[in-house]
Amino acid sequence: MNDPPDIFDLDRLLVLMLLAIGLALIAGNGFAIIQARRGKSPKGEEGNFRPGRAWWLLAVGAVMTVWGLASL
Repeated sequence: MNDPPDIFDLDRLLVLMLLAIGLALIAGNGFAIIQARRGKSPKGEEGNFRPGRAWWLLAVGAVMTVWGLASL
């Protein structure tokens, strides 16, 4: 007999969440790096752009994305 499909496949959900967070880190930090190179900053925000932190988080997002893709 066939087993019913698992509606709440939590293993797959966690992998998809890992992939989504990794892609969000890549997109957000990549956009911040591009905007900083163009000399633009968010309106009404104080503080300096920290490129080391942005590159670090972009690399962490890349690792998470590759991990998520490999787990699918």
